[in-house]
Amino acid sequence: MTKPTRESAPRTAPVATTLKVVSDPPRKPRGKAGARTHAAPPKVGRRRYENLDRSIRAKNAEMTNGMSFFASQAAWTDWSKHLAMAPGRQQELAEHAADNLRKMWLGMMGLRGGFDARPGDSRFAHTGWDSPPFSFWKQSYLAVEDWWEAATTEVRGMRHKSSERVAFQSRQMLDAFSPSNYPLTNPEVIAKTLETGGKNLLAGARSFAEDVAQEVSGEKPPMPEGFEVGGNIACTPGEVVFRNDLMELIQYTPTTKTVQAEPILIVPAWIMKYYILDLSPHNSMIRFLVSQGFTVFTISWVNPDASYAEYGLDDYRRLGVMAALDAVSTIVPGRQVHACGYCLGGTMLAIAAATMARNGDDRLATVTLLAAQTDFTEAGEMMMFLDESQIAYLEDMMWDQGYLDQDQMAGAFRALRAEELIWSKNVRRYLLGEQEDVFDIKVWNADATRMPYRMHSEYLRGLFLENRLTGGRFAVEGRPVALSDIKAPFFVVGTEKDHIAPWKSVYKIRLFNDAEQTFVLTVGGHNSGVVSEPGHRGRSFRIGTREPDAFYQDPDTWLAGADSRDGSWWLAWADFLRAKGTGQAMSPPAMGAPDEGLKPLCAAPGSYVYQR
Repeated sequence: MTKPTRESAPRTAPVATTLKVVSDPPRKPRGKAGARTHAAPPKVGRRRYENLDRSIRAKNAEMTNGMSFFASQAAWTDWSKHLAMAPGRQQELAEHAADNLRKMWLGMMGLRGGFDARPGDSRFAHTGWDSPPFSFWKQSYLAVEDWWEAATTEVRGMRHKSSERVAFQSRQMLDAFSPSNYPLTNPEVIAKTLETGGKNLLAGARSFAEDVAQEVSGEKPPMPEGFEVGGNIACTPGEVVFRNDLMELIQYTPTTKTVQAEPILIVPAWIMKYYILDLSPHNSMIRFLVSQGFTVFTISWVNPDASYAEYGLDDYRRLGVMAALDAVSTIVPGRQVHACGYCLGGTMLAIAAATMARNGDDRLATVTLLAAQTDFTEAGEMMMFLDESQIAYLEDMMWDQGYLDQDQMAGAFRALRAEELIWSKNVRRYLLGEQEDVFDIKVWNADATRMPYRMHSEYLRGLFLENRLTGGRFAVEGRPVALSDIKAPFFVVGTEKDHIAPWKSVYKIRLFNDAEQTFVLTVGGHNSGVVSEPGHRGRSFRIGTREPDAFYQDPDTWLAGADSRDGSWWLAWADFLRAKGTGQAMSPPAMGAPDEGLKPLCAAPGSYVYQR
């Protein structure tokens, strides 16, 4: 539900961006050199045929949740052909199978030398798995799983991406056939059923019926009871002081008598809602910064529908980062700004900062990147999905819809950890009859957004597939930009268990920029590592600063020399921001700048955050 606002802004049309998504290939004349050729058919006519093909691919992509059958087939063909020509590897795998058979029988008889589940795999934690016949199913499954892991390692000569895809898809198939997924082969489910008289299965059946009904209706689930956006999450007081088609800019109410002279502008990712950085009062990064005496602004992105199909990456830079920075500079004039970008917002901030540096715009005091990549050559597990065939499938699906739906996007992330996020979750919910614990970060995670067709295509092609930014081929306003032009100090945060932006990939900013850089590696994952408030038990981090123009240090060497510190990295970041500012204290600025046309429009968290 969208809450009414006091004032709305007219929609501005997007401008053409520098990354072209779909282009017609040049037509080559037919026949021998010098021979007369037929005129090319009209472009409009050719596009009619192309649109027919794209429509068919789009429907196929909907059935496969955006996964390209051709990319999958090519990977298995590459693997099987190379394996067929490798008798040494075949012999090795035959011996591996024989050894696994021996280990399997040892495990079934309860002797040492059998298979144990991998660390972190909780599917076989119940003690019933150690007794027959469940021990037989467990050992058989783990033996097959181990063999396939060995079989799908790269064969000399095959494409690395093919090996990753075959390994991934074999894991998906094995996860589906795990004996833990079925009530008659799972001792924990049987014990629970006997204990409750079958009530667990009845509760699971109700949950299953509810989920199916919701899936068929297409309705988004309501906000869980006990959570309210603007109530107990996304609840830091403030005002929306600027709005356009793509974002609302929120200025937060000060809580200290004086503030640092330099304000902070936060650029969150538009893949999800901004309030991952403003969760509950006790773990809100925004509330923490305000309490530390900073004037804080954040962008709240629109949740685009099909009418935003032609909005591209450069629209997010212009109408997002730069429009917000202009507003902040109007409200707090004459001061540099600490800019902070999270995930994709950090990538966009880096592009904007490089463009500003090229154009002589020195308004940035510092640049903070939170779990944000600038180089995509080692961009983690998501890279296995991306090649020309796969992106074409996604593009055609988005072209047909106008956007990438949040469920389609979430499905890819869940597939990366299907064992935990799909199968084990289904067992707990449908077979054990358990209801999931609901907490703020899980509520936020379910409140997903859509991605405009053009923007997401440019992002996947220009950054993930072609790595243009660090390759010197990413053009803004017709000219390439370079990260090396940025002279502002960097504060860069990576998280140890990040499946989306692996920390070593985030660390690579050091290869492309020689300004002062402070790098932090914190425990946790892509979201939990960033939401790391002071007082959170079990939190620790490593930190180190590289002076300007210092020699490069590889991530493993850096890690070996960086001592671990207990506590939250937020405190170190606040100290960094103070040290890199002027250190001047001033009275808090007014909310907005009414005389400059930036009057408060509505209370935080604004209206865009309610769009579903």
